[in-house]
Amino acid sequence: MALLPTGGGKSVCFQIPALCMEGVCIVVSPLIALMKDQVDHLLKRQIPAAAVFSGMKYKDIDRILDNAAYGGYKFLYLSPERLTTELAQERIKKMDVSLLAVDEAHCISQWGYDFRPPYLQIAAIREHLPGTPVMALTATATDEVIKDIQEKLEFRAGSQVFIQSFERKNLAYIVRRVENKEEKAVEILTKIKGSGIVYVRNRKKTKDIAELLQRNGIDADYYHAGLNPEERTARQDAWMENKKRIMVSTNAFGMGVDKPNVRTVIHMDLPDNIESYFQEAGRAGRDGKKAYAALLYNPGDRAMLEKNFALSFPDMKELRKVYQALGSYLQLATGSGEGESFDFDLSKFTQRYQLDVLQTHHSLRILETEGWIALSDSFYQPSTILITATKEEIYRSQVSSSEWDKTIKAISRTLQGVFTHPAPFMEHQLATFMKISVIDLKNTLEALHQAGVVEYTPFADKPQLTFLKPRADARHFSINHNLFQFRKKRAQYRMSKALEYAELNICRSRQLLRYFGEKQVANCGVCDVCLEKETLELSPEAFETYQRKIEALLRLEPLTLKEVADSFHIKNRSLVLKVLEFLLDAGKISIHNDVLSI
Repeated sequence: MALLPTGGGKSVCFQIPALCMEGVCIVVSPLIALMKDQVDHLLKRQIPAAAVFSGMKYKDIDRILDNAAYGGYKFLYLSPERLTTELAQERIKKMDVSLLAVDEAHCISQWGYDFRPPYLQIAAIREHLPGTPVMALTATATDEVIKDIQEKLEFRAGSQVFIQSFERKNLAYIVRRVENKEEKAVEILTKIKGSGIVYVRNRKKTKDIAELLQRNGIDADYYHAGLNPEERTARQDAWMENKKRIMVSTNAFGMGVDKPNVRTVIHMDLPDNIESYFQEAGRAGRDGKKAYAALLYNPGDRAMLEKNFALSFPDMKELRKVYQALGSYLQLATGSGEGESFDFDLSKFTQRYQLDVLQTHHSLRILETEGWIALSDSFYQPSTILITATKEEIYRSQVSSSEWDKTIKAISRTLQGVFTHPAPFMEHQLATFMKISVIDLKNTLEALHQAGVVEYTPFADKPQLTFLKPRADARHFSINHNLFQFRKKRAQYRMSKALEYAELNICRSRQLLRYFGEKQVANCGVCDVCLEKETLELSPEAFETYQRKIEALLRLEPLTLKEVADSFHIKNRSLVLKVLEFLLDAGKISIHNDVLSI
């Protein structure tokens, strides 16, 4: 098992050994965007690789698994729900598998923040691979999660765990308690030059904040999963190539993006767990140079986070209502649907059944953790075309229609491998080459498809929903209430730690490292807490001693400034007053009519 921080090189850990070994490396990952990104990188280096995930057509899955069984790939990426299908397991038995790599391994643990039930089935595949080594990788795991991963993947005696410290000495963690977050974001990005990311909670805010930055002379763009694929690709490429300085985004942006020179990551809102924050903030400073991770926080964030937590665990009545509506929406008969994937539009679904969008989103996530369904975010599957007709059939098609003739010639001239496998392409590029409209091209391709001359698959760019079990009727739909309550308590604990990170005046880096099990760590000296305490002419340890005593006194009863100062030795009273001033400024204590309270 390898536990490495974000940007620590997890993919290299399995890619290099696999290249040195005979056979194919199977990589299990829940993130379609990340799988596609890694496959693209490997293909650019002439390393044969492919990915199988929810939403793909059966014939494409069958072809890829067949090629893998016959040694056609060095790397085969599989989503966990695809790994455990009968089709995949039968083909895996025929493969020469050099290594089984389980990426994002924390998803196997109900102790973690991103539990995914299909991960629990991964260990079963080891029966078919008795001599194959297994590697689990993650960037976010507490001690409980580390132990759980090893247990669930059936690690044997003598297995090794490699843990790299999560400490990032070049990264300064900053929390700014402010009323006007937009104004502070402009101030930070004006002072700190270079590339950056600004994370926000929803899609609308991405555009609003980007436009605000632009009005203030900061070169910015926005990104979210609702943009069409060409826009997303163009915007990401412009940012990666330093043609755009700042990207304002939801958390849909950044996964698998390896840009070393990010100087600033700003969070406009506090994530509901430390794992997400650490991963997103960790995209700054991967080149080892000075960088900043700033969280903008105000008291309203606590109320919003607590409200969101309450909505995250809907009652059984709500879950049953959403589940039954889902079956009707997808037109599934009771007992059917197992293993089937569907394009899924949450907005249309909630409108049709008059459901609350946020509550429905959380209900679907509960159904996922209970193993009823699997959800994937929007992903871009490019259009593909494969010429399936014989030479004689192609000739007859060309003779019968000048449009067909022109299109077939353009396809064969511009797309490589179009006679042997589905070739990816963009309709607008092919239409430009042919000097016709995109609509005319699509109509011709559809006609050729219907005639059996080609297999034409238009691009897909929608979230996928997969039924993991047959649709149950209302009487047989149930959840595991004990596990539901366990996950609820763990989520509440993670939220409390995120709030502590924002609210406690303890070294930010030390709080993060302690959360991930690194107990013996010193103060970083560069976060906002450490820098502010330095101005008090006190060591962080001495400051905490004063703070603890002051807070203990005020918990007993409200006191005046003099009464608090008199509780300390006379020679330390000037320092006590400085600490009190700092605690008042930070909002840790309050004063009214010269009386202090906590």
